[in-house]
Amino acid sequence: MTLSERNILFKAGIVFCAISTIFILLASFLVVPLYPSMEENARRPAVFSQFFTGMFLNANYFAVHASVIMSVLFSLAGIIMIHSFFEQTSAPEILFIAFFTISLSFETIRLILPLNIIYDIPSFYLLLASRILLFARYFGVFSLFAASVYAAGLDMQRTSTIILIIIIASLVITFGVLIDIQNWDTSFNTSTGYISMLRLIDGVMFIASVIGFFIAVNVRGSKYYAHVGIGVMLALAGRNLLLVSDNLACPVPGILMLSIGTWLICSKLHRIYLWL
Repeated sequence: MTLSERNILFKAGIVFCAISTIFILLASFLVVPLYPSMEENARRPAVFSQFFTGMFLNANYFAVHASVIMSVLFSLAGIIMIHSFFEQTSAPEILFIAFFTISLSFETIRLILPLNIIYDIPSFYLLLASRILLFARYFGVFSLFAASVYAAGLDMQRTSTIILIIIIASLVITFGVLIDIQNWDTSFNTSTGYISMLRLIDGVMFIASVIGFFIAVNVRGSKYYAHVGIGVMLALAGRNLLLVSDNLACPVPGILMLSIGTWLICSKLHRIYLWL
């Protein structure tokens, strides 16, 4: 993929993220007034981030809404930063970092659950939205892993082939997992089957993506890849806080870790490739 073709994708990503931002801001006027009267769902997210905070803090739909807005705004700001940093700089990893960043704009789909209270959305569209969100999340995670594989030195000449593999892998998960649109938790996430398998995939991708960049320190001979690995660790941890937590303790730490981690990734990759 040429530099100009990649920049076109960046610009298309900026437009998409801007549209998603406008949508979520408009939808906020409809759904935010609903939260005080919404019945609290008994099922809360069973994730690690909830182990401590969930014990001491009640579920709060305003906190969940803040997490969704932060995810979408981050996506827009992140892709603008990536385009600014790398418009004239060729870096194989950055396209996949951009995909990871753009994938967070799809979190606006979570608001379909409170919107359903207003508009009584048909089940088909609820299911379709849930599968699109699942696809976007795993496309983002697999993209970050692909970036780490590039950094670790695997020679992959055809970027389109790697993108196709990521799409197929994400589709396999998206359509292979059962989704129960009648059951959702307090973080506006619908229930899915094979939850243990999905958590295993998340954990493996987390570890593999971080390790890939640390391997690149020796393979590429640049200490800055270690900083990128730390950035990936922070970004994924912050992302997970924003995606599945339901209380007031998580949105601010989540967006800070995600933002600092992504800035670390982009700034260090830019420094690595600036002198090549």
